[in-house]
Amino acid sequence: MNSNADLLRQLKIDKSQKEAPGEGRPTRTLLIAGLALLVLVALAGGAWMFFARRPVEVQTATAVAATSSGDAGAVLQATGYVTARRQATVSAQITGALVEVLIEEGDRVSKGQVLARLEDNALRASLASARANAAAAHASVVQAQAQLDQSMRDATRQESLVGRGLVSRQLAEQTRTQANTYRAQLNAVRRQAEAADAQVGVGQVNLDYTVVRAPFDGVITDKAAQVGEIVSPLSAGGGFTRTGVGTIVDMDSLEIDVDVNEAYIGRVQPDMPAEAVLDAYPDWRIPAHVIAIVPAADRGKATVKVRVALENKDGRIVPDMGVRVSFLERRAPAQASAAKGVLVPATAVVQRDSQSVVYAVADGKAARRVVTAAAQPSGDLRLVTSGVAVGDTVIVSPPADLADGAAVAVVKPTTP
Repeated sequence: MNSNADLLRQLKIDKSQKEAPGEGRPTRTLLIAGLALLVLVALAGGAWMFFARRPVEVQTATAVAATSSGDAGAVLQATGYVTARRQATVSAQITGALVEVLIEEGDRVSKGQVLARLEDNALRASLASARANAAAAHASVVQAQAQLDQSMRDATRQESLVGRGLVSRQLAEQTRTQANTYRAQLNAVRRQAEAADAQVGVGQVNLDYTVVRAPFDGVITDKAAQVGEIVSPLSAGGGFTRTGVGTIVDMDSLEIDVDVNEAYIGRVQPDMPAEAVLDAYPDWRIPAHVIAIVPAADRGKATVKVRVALENKDGRIVPDMGVRVSFLERRAPAQASAAKGVLVPATAVVQRDSQSVVYAVADGKAARRVVTAAAQPSGDLRLVTSGVAVGDTVIVSPPADLADGAAVAVVKPTTP
């Protein structure tokens, strides 16, 4: 027990030995500053770890074959629209009320197919009257022919009697004159019959005008009139008369009209190969070629119109679609066969450590690849002959601090 009491006394604080004022304060300040420094270092390390592991946002493109069109890369790009060289707003050739409309938008029609009919009762009656007049005229021709035949026989008989002295010469001459009169009457009624036949033809043509037919094979793109409305080949005021029944487009005549800046029109030549990409189908590349350069410039836009033919027609192509055309530089066969490789955006090829490199994307990480690239880009594209394969995804305009193996996140994939 005494030993325990001694131990307790030793542990008891001697209040007589107090710190002098301010003697332990520097030590506590140093401890607090050290703890704060450790916290800041930990926070900085955590932030560095967070941002180091955060994926780098990049844009990518897909490498395509350089010889997919048998030509070099694009030397110029321009935008335009799909147009139809052959289209027509079909109307009746006479004014009349519609009694039947046989078309709807999207219908395919063939040349001569009936599209609509007009009211034709009056024209049918007129045609029937013309046919009756023609029949009467032809009956008059038959009658005049019979009279002429009889008169000719009488004249022949009188001539024979004159030779025998049974009748006078005067009577024979009168009979011959009568025959000539009948001949003249026959010619007149024949002309009348021809005129009546012509009136029948006019009536038939007018009746045919009540039937609206397709002028060529095509597709109906617009139905402009309904049953009961009046159509006319002439424009009428007030808006109550239609000037057309519908619009038909020959889909085989579709082509592209593009406006090329006049500063670059020298790069475009007739029959130059091209490639068209519709805005509606950005992954569909359509082979094309230049038809002609229209010899006229738009002063306001400083552009020249170029006609481009589509080599592959498809039901997805419709008039007024937006399209981007890449004009391709034609190469000689030997050059085309030698230019093997892939095309990537020119900005995807960068210099790192005096080498041409491309950063590909694989499993969400950037992979640095040393490549062999053409000295000059072909427009917005560049030919890479080694280091990248067709279908590889490459980073467009990679950041200068992008490291090999860094995590990346694609924000807007594009196609060269």
